[in-house]
Amino acid sequence: MTHDEETLIRKAKAVLEFNWTEEYTQPGPRLYPHQWSWDSALIAMGYAYYDQERAEKELRHLFSAQWKNGLLPQIDFNPDFKHYFPGPGFWHARESPDVPENHRTSGVVLPPIHATAVRALYEHAADEQRAKEFLECAFPRLVAWHAYLYRERDPEDEGLAYIRHPWESGMDNSPVWDQVMQRILLKPDEIPDYHRADTDSTGPQDRSTSAAYDRFAWLVKFFADRCYDEVRIRASCPFLVQDVLFNALLCRSGRDMARMARVLGEDPAPFEEAAAKTAHAMNEKLWDEEHGVYLDYDLVAGGPIHVYFAPNFCPPFAGVPDGARADRMVKTLEDSGFGLSDEEVTPVPTYELHGFGFSPVKYWRGPVWINIDWFLMHGLEDYGYSEHARRLRRTIVDLCAGSGFHEYFDPTTGQGHGSVLFSWTAALLIDVLMDGGR
Repeated sequence: MTHDEETLIRKAKAVLEFNWTEEYTQPGPRLYPHQWSWDSALIAMGYAYYDQERAEKELRHLFSAQWKNGLLPQIDFNPDFKHYFPGPGFWHARESPDVPENHRTSGVVLPPIHATAVRALYEHAADEQRAKEFLECAFPRLVAWHAYLYRERDPEDEGLAYIRHPWESGMDNSPVWDQVMQRILLKPDEIPDYHRADTDSTGPQDRSTSAAYDRFAWLVKFFADRCYDEVRIRASCPFLVQDVLFNALLCRSGRDMARMARVLGEDPAPFEEAAAKTAHAMNEKLWDEEHGVYLDYDLVAGGPIHVYFAPNFCPPFAGVPDGARADRMVKTLEDSGFGLSDEEVTPVPTYELHGFGFSPVKYWRGPVWINIDWFLMHGLEDYGYSEHARRLRRTIVDLCAGSGFHEYFDPTTGQGHGSVLFSWTAALLIDVLMDGGR
C-alpha cells in the first residue's frame, strides 16, 4: 500500500468517526442524522477491517429496530433530531401492531444487503470467538428478515420480492420510476402537508422534483391508512415493482446466509434453495435478451420497465447470470452510454449518458454512486473481467482522492455532489484499499 493510500484510509476513518453517534453512524452530517438500513450494512463492511466492536454495535442497533413480523425498517429515528422529513410522526408506523416498542421507525425497507455485511464482519474479525457470538445473535434476525420478504413481498411465490415505494429501492428518483409515478394522479387536496429536508442542505437541482416528492408522501399516507398491512396495501397500491438490484442483493444475501448457517451448524439448504429460486426467477422474468440487461418488472401494469439503469447490471454480484449473459452485459456497459470503455467518462453513471432526462448531478438520474461501482466491481471480478474491475476500483479511489467523500459524483467532471463526508463512500473506499487490491 502506498503512502497516498494510507493517507486516504486515515481520511476515510476520520469521516466515519465524525459521523459516529455512539450507537450508529450517520450516513452524512446535517442531511442524514438518523440510522439508515442499507447504509449501516455497507458502513459495517468498512469497520470490519479495523474496528470489530463498532461494526457489531452498528448492526446490533439496526437489528434492535426490527419489526415483529421481520421487516427491517429503512430508518430508525434518533429522537434527538426532530427536524427531518418525513419524521416518525408522518409515518404513523405505530398503526401497525408489529412495530418495536422502544424505537420510532419508518414503514418501508431498503435493499437486503445485511447478511452480506454480517458475513464480511465475521470473515474479517480479529476476535473469532466474539465474531461467532455476534453471528449467533444476528442470524435469527436475518432469518426473520428474509422470511418477511419472501412471505409478504412475494405473494405468488415466484422467488422475487416486490418493493412498494421508490424509497425501498434506495434509489429514490431513478428514471425507472417515472412511468409508474406518472399514473398516480393527485388532486391538490390529496397532497399531504410536508416540508422537505433534502433541499435545505443541498441544491434543489441535485434532488427529486416536488411533483415526485408529492407522490412519495402520498404513498406513505397510503401505507399508514392501511396500518401497514401488506395484504391491504398490495390490493390497491399503484406502485408494486420487482426491482433488479433489490432481488440481486436478496439472492446474494441468501447465499451468504447459507455460508453462515454452516458455521453455526444450521441447515444451509433452505437458504441455498431460496437464493437459487430468486436467481432462476430473475433469469426467466427480468432478463431482456434484446438489450443484454435485467429490467425491473411493474406488477401493476404487468410488464417490464424499459429503462436502462446501471444498478440493473449488478446481478453478477450475486452470481445470477451465466457466462454468456454476463458477457452480453459487459458489452452493453462498454458500448452504450455507461462509459466502461470510454476514458472520457467517469464510470459508471447510474443512467446512460444518452438517456432521456439524463443529468450528471441529479441524484439517481446520472451521477456516479460509489456503492453501485462497488457492486459492479465485485461482480466483474467474480466473472473474470479483471481489467474492467480494476478500472472501477481505480475510479473509486480517484474520486475520493480528488473530490472527497461525497454522496455521488458528476460522471463528466468527477466533481462531488450531495452530502459531504458521506459514510458509505468512506467505508467502501476502506474496503477497496484494505481487501488486498485483488
